[in-house]
Amino acid sequence: MSPYEIVDRLIDQVGRQLGWPPWAFSLSLMALALVAALVLHEILVRLVRRAMRRADEFWRPLVVRTRRPGRWALVIAALAASSTIAPLPEAQAAGLRHLLLIAFIVLLGWTAYIALDIATALYMRRFRTDVADNLLARKHLTQVRILRRALIILIFIVTAGLALMTVSGVRQWGVSLLAAGGAASIIVGLALQPLLSNLIAGIQIAMTQPIRIDDAVVVEGEWGNIEEITATYVVIRIWDQRRLVLPLSYFLQKPFQNWTRETAELIGVVFLHVDYAAPVPAIRAKLEEIARASPLWDGRAAVLQVTELRERTMELRCLVSARNAGEAFDLRCEVREKLVAFLKDEHPEALPLERIEVRPREAAYDGDSRSFSARQTRPESTGRA
Repeated sequence: MSPYEIVDRLIDQVGRQLGWPPWAFSLSLMALALVAALVLHEILVRLVRRAMRRADEFWRPLVVRTRRPGRWALVIAALAASSTIAPLPEAQAAGLRHLLLIAFIVLLGWTAYIALDIATALYMRRFRTDVADNLLARKHLTQVRILRRALIILIFIVTAGLALMTVSGVRQWGVSLLAAGGAASIIVGLALQPLLSNLIAGIQIAMTQPIRIDDAVVVEGEWGNIEEITATYVVIRIWDQRRLVLPLSYFLQKPFQNWTRETAELIGVVFLHVDYAAPVPAIRAKLEEIARASPLWDGRAAVLQVTELRERTMELRCLVSARNAGEAFDLRCEVREKLVAFLKDEHPEALPLERIEVRPREAAYDGDSRSFSARQTRPESTGRA
């Protein structure tokens, strides 16, 4: 005689002596098992906490955050054991054990999600994004966020698949759908094609990293920063606080500008169109003075060059460097504003002029009071339009 049969007979005899109906006795056994599981859980939590005082930073928070899943796991185990020995009909006992099995699978997925969340948080504690040179931190942040979302989706799919595989009808349908490759699988595959392509694109972006969190990019003619990278799309925060949402596959299929691909440092460009009489050395000296006085300048470059000669003006290109894209934009605006004020106040002749040559006619009397002759004279002057 097996131990289970011995326990069943003992329970049956106790139930007959107490005079309880089978359902009441079964509920009493399950309640007793539930209380025992809760008490055992409290004892185990205290013992594990004492044992984990010197553990590393991963296991201690894992023990704390898995307290609820651990409690439910012991409850499920206790209810499964009590349903085995309780005087329940076989159909009811089998249905209860099936529900408990699904709940246990869900708990495993929940625990895997908690472990993943703790691992990613601990990994990112080594990097800071609130510093000027945060290129390495943004690189790892992008990888962790994309891979974390992909792993969460994988955990959800595996958990749901294992739970559904416990149901015979759904299991057979799933196996036939994956193996047969009939019309239903074709329809599902076509429906999931955008989702799957974006998921694969997300993994590729996490590995190759053409974009990262907080990168300054120019996409679809809009300048902004990468604000969020999800499992299927990217959110770009445009400079005027609008949001541009693009699928992940866009960044693998179409060209775009990334201003912070290798480093956050940038060189800003300011173009001035001045008259040919403009004192270029004085403007160059003023540019250097503006750059040295600005806290936005990082000290790398402050250069002025004549880059183009046009019909009426010449083009000056000013290059100034900054620590990041935002400061480069503000520094460009500052240089542009102060250089224009400098030319207006100290060298107004350097502003673009429109030259007009005026040839006046001098009237002369030829003897007839009704007729005059005009004589051209040399050009008198040139003036500003």
